[in-house]
Amino acid sequence: MSSSPPLSARGRRLAPLVVGLCWLAVLFDGLDMFIYGSVLPHMLEGKALGITPGQAGDLGSYATFGMLVGALTAGTVADRIGRKKLMVGCVTLFSLASGICAVSGSVAVFGLGRTLAGVGLGGLLPTAISMVSDYARGGRVALTIGVLMTAHHAGGILSAYVAKWLVEPAGWRAAFSVCVAPLLFVPVLAKVMPESLSFLVAKGRTEEARALAARYEVELPDRNAPEAPADRWGALLGLFRGGEWAQTLLYWLASFGGLLLVYGVATWLPTLMRGEGYDLGSALTFVVLFNLGGIVGMLVAGRASDRFGAPRISAVWFALTAAGVFLLSVRMPLGVTCLVVLLTGVFLNSAQTMIYATVSIRSTPGNRATAVGWTSGMGRFGAVFGPWLGGQLLAAGNGDWGFTAFALAGVSSTVFIGVAALRSSRRPRPAGTGQPLVTTG
Repeated sequence: MSSSPPLSARGRRLAPLVVGLCWLAVLFDGLDMFIYGSVLPHMLEGKALGITPGQAGDLGSYATFGMLVGALTAGTVADRIGRKKLMVGCVTLFSLASGICAVSGSVAVFGLGRTLAGVGLGGLLPTAISMVSDYARGGRVALTIGVLMTAHHAGGILSAYVAKWLVEPAGWRAAFSVCVAPLLFVPVLAKVMPESLSFLVAKGRTEEARALAARYEVELPDRNAPEAPADRWGALLGLFRGGEWAQTLLYWLASFGGLLLVYGVATWLPTLMRGEGYDLGSALTFVVLFNLGGIVGMLVAGRASDRFGAPRISAVWFALTAAGVFLLSVRMPLGVTCLVVLLTGVFLNSAQTMIYATVSIRSTPGNRATAVGWTSGMGRFGAVFGPWLGGQLLAAGNGDWGFTAFALAGVSSTVFIGVAALRSSRRPRPAGTGQPLVTTG
């Protein structure tokens, strides 16, 4: 059997091109996701649109509900129209939705904008992950996805600076107007981004796939590569057969608590820190540190999991997250608080990813996509609940309990993933398991 010919210089440039375009798209995704939390303290203090703390929590949940819808429908839509077109559509949707928020005159219209933005945000991330997985160079899929995920947190950092530079002089609407700017990136994405070769081959568009492969001097994917099972409901039921039902529920509960914590803290961190007596500039600095920690965590957690095991790292990371979030409810010197926020970001943002890695490792190739997908989907309900919970606590005058409530979510995820890890360690690893799939909330 002859070895494959080496990639040409042009072929070697294809992966960086795709990853770079996807990285920018996910950067804008992160900016749009985190901008609401960054401007929320200003909106509440100025009573923008007559918004109350309870309504603010509801609005935060609208976006995460939209993300749930977008994430659950992305695969089906991408299978019909292609991954490139879906990415273009998602960037267009959340950019226009931010424009709706910028010009909204009522809470209802603003809520509509955040919901539509959530649909675009939820659809973009899994599609971008699929794209970079297709074009990642051999043996570097996990590393490539890890690099991609740093863009989401870089967008969170950018949102803090946008709010810091624009909100005081120009108002909160200016911050959402900036989030319309990714529309300028849409033509570039549509023109330069290649379609997924795997999608073209799977759809029988062989001539188009060959032309694209020849253009970049790369090989076509194997058309005989294994596909996902046709009976998706059968694959889902397989997660509950025998003794698997308990393990499945433990993973789902851990994911629910994890995403409740991730999106609850992402939405309410600046506001809760303002409630602890920090000025707005310091509160936004905490957003920068939190997301900077997320970037570091994404690059560290994978290596630690390879050495010590993803379930163990996920449980320890959630325990450390719970401790860090609880400490934020205690008034500390500014430098100590900054360090706690940074470390909390390191552990929190990668702890949830390690749940997915755990599920992937413990699954067989035949049901891996179903297992990871449903674990993520159930977690999305926590993502909806987290922002709402923070708003209800503030509306009831119990803002001091916000960090404590989120810390308890971290403790629950520690328990659930820990018990799941202990149960799985007593059973043989399923045959055919391989490299863990790296994904996100």
